[in-house]
Amino acid sequence: MTASKNPDGLTAIALNATLKTSANGASSTQSMLKLVLDQLAHHGVAGEVVRLADHDIKPGVTSDEGEGDAWPELRRRILAADILILGTPIWLGQPSSVCKRALERMDAFLSETDDEGRMVSYGRVAAVAVVGNEDGAHHVSAELYQALNDVGFTLAPNAVAYWVGEAMGSVDFQDLKTVPDKVSSTAAMLARNTVHLARLLKDNAYPGEA
Repeated sequence: MTASKNPDGLTAIALNATLKTSANGASSTQSMLKLVLDQLAHHGVAGEVVRLADHDIKPGVTSDEGEGDAWPELRRRILAADILILGTPIWLGQPSSVCKRALERMDAFLSETDDEGRMVSYGRVAAVAVVGNEDGAHHVSAELYQALNDVGFTLAPNAVAYWVGEAMGSVDFQDLKTVPDKVSSTAAMLARNTVHLARLLKDNAYPGEA
């Protein structure tokens, strides 16, 4: 498919919340995020992946936790994008600890508002990507949906792409020879709906306080 034009200049940032740094090897979450970004590219949206484990994100719930904290720059990049894709593996039936760390840091958006009382994250659209070798994708996406909505992001219908392998199995998403058709079509739907919503919000901001 040829990439379509993007007169809005929409951009996306994908946060890979794998527990592994880039130096520690490939990541199934990275593979899923690449699939989603490829679909966004069909709509002309330029995107990048950030592997959170490569950065020293301090624990806390403010936008700057002091010396050495990598979050302020990541925060800037998140807020500079129109679309946020949050990708996580499933561990113990939950989003990864790295994913939760990023969401905890975004808790600061609750009190960071503009002159009309809107969170700094308003007008930005989010979607979710989940991979694992056990059931739990619906549970994990539900947690991320609610958290992202709490901190000011808007999610389109069907804004999740996921894959889970056989329970107790040894095959990861990145090991598949081909992406299942259902996963590909779901990622394509995620991209269509997310880009559509991002364009609507770019042209029509949420109302502020009267």
